[in-house]
Amino acid sequence: MGRILVHMCCGPCSIIPLKTILQGKAEVWGFFHNPNIHPYSEFRKRLEAVKTLASYLSVNLICDEEYKPVEFIKGMKASIEGSPKYPPMNIRCEYCYSTRLEATAKAAKANGFESFSSSLLYSKYQNHELIKGIGVDLAEKYGILFYYEDFRADWQDGIDQSRTIGLYRQKYCGCAYSKIERYANKKSKIKA
Repeated sequence: MGRILVHMCCGPCSIIPLKTILQGKAEVWGFFHNPNIHPYSEFRKRLEAVKTLASYLSVNLICDEEYKPVEFIKGMKASIEGSPKYPPMNIRCEYCYSTRLEATAKAAKANGFESFSSSLLYSKYQNHELIKGIGVDLAEKYGILFYYEDFRADWQDGIDQSRTIGLYRQKYCGCAYSKIERYANKKSKIKA
């Protein structure tokens, strides 16, 4: 497998993908680039959890620690005005996946990695077909491989391990929209 750069959306979701790929004897590096995360306090918590996990697993890490929500929101707004390439997925998630995976592919290419992947492939809440499609397109664009594996079978194991390690566990996907939806849904369930 050679050298692989794995996008890390957060610590808990990265455990299983990193451990699985490490077992394949690849040289695995983590990559934190998540301009979607809001607010800043949440961004910092997730960044620290990623650093803690990388240290725990002895994985090298490249971090984009700059908090850039305005740039992300402007890009999302522009993408919503266009039409989605991968319907029927929610447009904002398509933009979010594309932005983070493209940053990973670019960093992988620039730093001599043979392939890239993402911890998004661990979450049962993410659209795997959309992520895979975007990853394959970006692999072709940048001339590197996209490593796809469905890590969802080990969902509970990842949760248990994150608790054992003591990683911060977030309560929503990351963007302001997902936070609003999560708490709006919780509130409507309480009223029902």
